Amino acid sequence: MGSREESYQYRHDLVPLAALISREMRSEKMEKPTVSYGSAAQSRKGEDYFLMKTDCQRVPRNPSTTFSVFAVFDGHNGNAAAIFSKDHLLNHVLSAIPRGLERDEWLQALPRALVAGFVKTDKEFQRKGLTSGTTATLVIVDGWTVTVASVGDSRCILDTQGGVVSELTVDHRLEENMEERERVTASGGEVGRLSLGGGAQLGPLRCWPGGLCLSRSIGDMDIGEYIVPIPHVKQVKLSNAGGRLIIASDGIWDALSSEMAAKSCRGLPAELAARQVVKEALRTRGLKDDTTCIVVDNIPPNNSVQPSSPPKKKNKLRALFSGKRSRDSASKLSKKLSAVGMVEELFEEGSAMLAERLGNDDCNSQSTSGLFVCAICQVDLAMSEGISVHAGSIFSTSSKPWQGPFLCSDCRNKKDAMEGKRPSGVKVG
Repeated sequence: MGSREESYQYRHDLVPLAALISREMRSEKMEKPTVSYGSAAQSRKGEDYFLMKTDCQRVPRNPSTTFSVFAVFDGHNGNAAAIFSKDHLLNHVLSAIPRGLERDEWLQALPRALVAGFVKTDKEFQRKGLTSGTTATLVIVDGWTVTVASVGDSRCILDTQGGVVSELTVDHRLEENMEERERVTASGGEVGRLSLGGGAQLGPLRCWPGGLCLSRSIGDMDIGEYIVPIPHVKQVKLSNAGGRLIIASDGIWDALSSEMAAKSCRGLPAELAARQVVKEALRTRGLKDDTTCIVVDNIPPNNSVQPSSPPKKKNKLRALFSGKRSRDSASKLSKKLSAVGMVEELFEEGSAMLAERLGNDDCNSQSTSGLFVCAICQVDLAMSEGISVHAGSIFSTSSKPWQGPFLCSDCRNKKDAMEGKRPSGVKVG
């Protein structure tokens, strides 16, 4: 048995649980990067919109679960689709994530939720009977993890401290994307240039009817459902050196390459950097389109130096031997990112097939009420109402038609229309 003095000393060394939790939260906060951001825009058509929200919380009223969201929407044929997406897309994505997940589980659930959120936003907007459409590039920053989902030709690039510029999105332009051209024609669309008569053709490749030069968007119901809202999704984890994200509409990218945009604003704080990118684009091409840019810096703790400083040769050499490896991706982007050791690739998928993007699910498609839930619109389904996303699919031979996730009949019709199996049920008013 210990002495009274030893017992007193033991009790004196005890720390209240609340103090331990508070200390842990402070430590976690210190380890997170500081997010600095800014935006700039010049309007010509009034169809560009953007979103910046830095107070989102995975767990309500818990500041330690805060994450940030940034998005650019470039509308066409009117601004209705861009406005609707700005107002509803984020909520649709977050509502598709199961409740009560830990942070790592939440991040793993994001890619699937992004697909569901984009499709639901498109489906709800089409009910309005409007022919407007929009690109959408949505970026979620949670600590060092960056998740990007995009349809269309708005773009998000990453500029690391090592000076390597990488694109986190894929442009869905028919002119440049052969896989998308083949998908559109296989689904029932026609791809060609504007015909002037006498065999003369003009401009980029477009989808007919409608004449849209993009293969993916939100809206555009008058063109055909094979112009899909299913986003390319990429998720990366930055190194503790941080990095700079530049998110912009094609008013920037038609004037500047990714490397030119990143180089033009290095060393500037985020707000000035966004203005500089827009200024450089206007100097190069003039104001021929709406031009919008968001710059987001992930700055390491206690580091006032901007993360996108010019590269140094010795840093490049050291990074080349850092041993970061690619995560089963054959793209040049993946090789480029992993080679310099600046990011860890967590996820990348760009398939336009909904069954492939929603995957297999034996338990998460059931709600707390005991009913099944539609993986897209989140409505409760009786067991006899749910239709497996894999039912009748020829694209995933290992799938089983009784295996979830499940879709309501309306979302199943949407899926079939996007794959060219039946005409869209939505008519233009």
